[in-house]
Amino acid sequence: MTVSLPLVVVLGFFAWGAVKFLGVRTWIVVLIALFGFWLSHTFLAPAIESGTRSGVTVINRSHD
Repeated sequence: MTVSLPLVVVLGFFAWGAVKFLGVRTWIVVLIALFGFWLSHTFLAPAIESGTRSGVTVINRSHD
């Protein structure tokens, strides 16, 4: 059985787990999310998106 989840849901789950179980402060998670949002509007965004897509492709191929 294959389950498809958007990457943002997976990252949100890890952020929730970090706050709940590792004791990471909520404001740190918000700060990191804002940093990612602002980073997406820079010249680095295409490289980050390409690298993320390549990494997901590699992971998905290893399970086939």
